[in-house]
Amino acid sequence: MRLRLTFSYILIVVIAVVSILLLFRIQTVNAVRSFVYRGGMAGLERTVVALENYYRRNGSWDGINDAFQKLAPKRGPEPGSPAMPRAIQHLQLADNDGRILLDTGNPQPTGRLGPVERNQAIELSVDSQRVGYLYPVGIAKVSHGAETNLLDRLTRAAITAALIASMVALLVAMLLSYRLLHPVHELTHAARKLASGDLTQRVTVRGNDELATLATTFNRMADSLQQAENRRRALTTDIAHELRTPLAVQRAHIEALEDGIYALSIENLAPIEAQNHLLTRLVDDLRTLALADSGQLELIRTPTDFGALIQKAVTGLEPRAADRQIKIDLSLEESSPPLNLDAQRIEQILNNLLDNALRHTPDSGTIHIQCTSDSGQICLTVRDNGPGIPKDALPHLFERFYRADKSRSRSEGGTGLGLSIARKLAQAHGGDLDAANHPGGGAVFTLSLPLQ
Repeated sequence: MRLRLTFSYILIVVIAVVSILLLFRIQTVNAVRSFVYRGGMAGLERTVVALENYYRRNGSWDGINDAFQKLAPKRGPEPGSPAMPRAIQHLQLADNDGRILLDTGNPQPTGRLGPVERNQAIELSVDSQRVGYLYPVGIAKVSHGAETNLLDRLTRAAITAALIASMVALLVAMLLSYRLLHPVHELTHAARKLASGDLTQRVTVRGNDELATLATTFNRMADSLQQAENRRRALTTDIAHELRTPLAVQRAHIEALEDGIYALSIENLAPIEAQNHLLTRLVDDLRTLALADSGQLELIRTPTDFGALIQKAVTGLEPRAADRQIKIDLSLEESSPPLNLDAQRIEQILNNLLDNALRHTPDSGTIHIQCTSDSGQICLTVRDNGPGIPKDALPHLFERFYRADKSRSRSEGGTGLGLSIARKLAQAHGGDLDAANHPGGGAVFTLSLPLQ
């Protein structure tokens, strides 16, 4: 890539130099010819222009003798022209036929300009038509060969300057290409390392241009990949850990039955069945999460009374709450439009939230449930009056297999996936599930779903 970029710089420099040389040649030819043939050598450029404008206005040289002193600038240097050469004895103005009309050295001009004088004179033109001659007596006109020699020397000087400028430009281009491509090479090297499995690769961000943005994006991508890999490894470890305990319990009971330590009875088979149910639930939860992650979770949506679903879930919770003298404070809106929901999946969310609230509410406590609708969505809040959620646990609460209460284990039947699944199901419905600590104490979970 550096070679291509250098060649691109070379091509740009060559095109620029050639273009400048062509323009220089054209402009120089015009400037030299104007200087040589339009009176520049004699300092008469403004005089020539004034005479041509006089003829253009009047259509003839009539009255030029009276007007010449007003038209012609004073003798002396003109802006951008050399001083009036001392060799000029006087000026003669002749018409197109060479007849002398005005002579600054003779008030009564006579005669004509001969071929030699005409060749040395400055031609006066109007609309590309020659209308007369201005002959500076005593000044020899520059020959065509001298003009060509001057142009050639100017051109050679321009080419030399262009070559030097090109070399400097190419040197600067090589330095710039190295400076520009160094971050790209660094990114390429880091990307290859990343592709080979080294997820610790990062690049240095310099400046705030497009390359800096690319480097920042690369680092963010590498961070995301590393975090995803860490989550994958943690998930694999967690799954293995979650599977090991129920499998070990089943194996221990089966071996005890085989060795005759336990009698073959329904009571002794019950723990094996319970662990089997736990394994089945764990596999089902993992499958649900996998489908939600891939966007393939199928929702069977039907118009559903959301309030009725909440009431159903609360009714199912009441016997267990009554055993611990826990009060359920339920507040529902009198009327709310039916929502297009998958009722079974929403019940799964509600049961998870209510089970979680019941688990963390102390005996004789209260669970507050409130449902409101506003701004195009319906919100359900479930609040317990337990100890709340530790601050360090809040960012990880919806991660898979995460337990804020480390003392809680699989013996209580949980898989550590409930809240993760609940949030994924809410998001699949176009809503969300959030958790926070209530100012009055306890944890509060907020389920929001779109009304349409």
